[in-house]
Amino acid sequence: MAIDDAHTRPAGLDDKTVEALGKLSEALETIEQARGMLYGFHRLTGTADFAAGEAAELLRDAGHHELAERVASELVGRNVLEGRWTFQIMEEYDDGYYADVKRLEREAREQLVAGKRHLQEAELKEERRTGGRRHHERRPDSAPGDPEVTEDPDAALGRPPEHR
Repeated sequence: MAIDDAHTRPAGLDDKTVEALGKLSEALETIEQARGMLYGFHRLTGTADFAAGEAAELLRDAGHHELAERVASELVGRNVLEGRWTFQIMEEYDDGYYADVKRLEREAREQLVAGKRHLQEAELKEERRTGGRRHHERRPDSAPGDPEVTEDPDAALGRPPEHR
């Protein structure tokens, strides 16, 4: 028995396809993490820009007018890449590479497994969990201790006989 219908491999689907979709999902997850770091870069750069602006004001107030002017004119509001502030980098990344990775991962799932997500991970969960133990239930709505113990893990995963 698989975790649920949304995570059951379609009849006849081979292991290599499940593995390939798992790798594509892994790529998407890595890109999501990279995107988060890029947004962190965006936020930190903006924070630094405002701190530099405050530093320029403090330098000016302390009588260091020439240095204050250099900080204000050379750092505050400057592009981080040629012609770009970080929001422009984010938009280009989101609309280009990120959008393409998301689209291709979704299209592959739709074409090969009717849009189902995380089949490989769902199968891994079924292989690794200990049936009948608390905190090893298949789903959040499973009865405590989920007494279902599978003698044949391949059958539980929905693998067709020719792949067992």
